[in-house]
Amino acid sequence: MPNYSKPEIVLVRYPFSDLTGVKVRPAIVVGTSHVSQDLLIVPLTSRTRGLQAAEFVLVEWKKAGLNIVTAVKRGIYTVDEVLVRKRIGKLDDADAKRLELSLKEWLGLFT
Repeated sequence: MPNYSKPEIVLVRYPFSDLTGVKVRPAIVVGTSHVSQDLLIVPLTSRTRGLQAAEFVLVEWKKAGLNIVTAVKRGIYTVDEVLVRKRIGKLDDADAKRLELSLKEWLGLFT
């Protein structure tokens, strides 16, 4: 059984919201290992304009294994590990810290 850890970047089969099909997209693993086969992930996108609060463009996107400039999108999803196609990299420490701050803001966890 694969074991994914934060902040790995994986390619995931995302279902369309109307469940008529799927797209393969990159995402960041944000949850720790768990006995279930579910992963907590945050989506990535190549659309870097018009980002919402706490969304951001990765500084070290090439080091992370991505082919183009990529932004972190607001959202947290739970997917079964079987939807992961492959590992493609890992966030560098600075981008991972920025993601942590974004997650805190999105979830209202600032203290």
